Amino acid sequence: MASMTIRNLDDSLKAKLRVRAAEHGRSMEEEARVLLRDALAAPPHSLDVAQRLFGKRHGVDLKLPPRVKARPLPEFDE
Repeated sequence: MASMTIRNLDDSLKAKLRVRAAEHGRSMEEEARVLLRDALAAPPHSLDVAQRLFGKRHGVDLKLPPRVKARPLPEFDE
């Protein structure tokens, strides 16, 4: 397992983490691991919002369009 140190953490952010950890009965370190795990496992924000507003539970099946090759960049030579 890897470890890391987070420097220059705002005092107010650390206090919020401490309170949140206490509410969940965890150490601050475990609470930070849970927050990171959840944040990185979540779908991208815009898709998440779209799914909540128009997703399957609302009778809409959102399909992502297929990726297409990017257009060539314009040339500005004279």
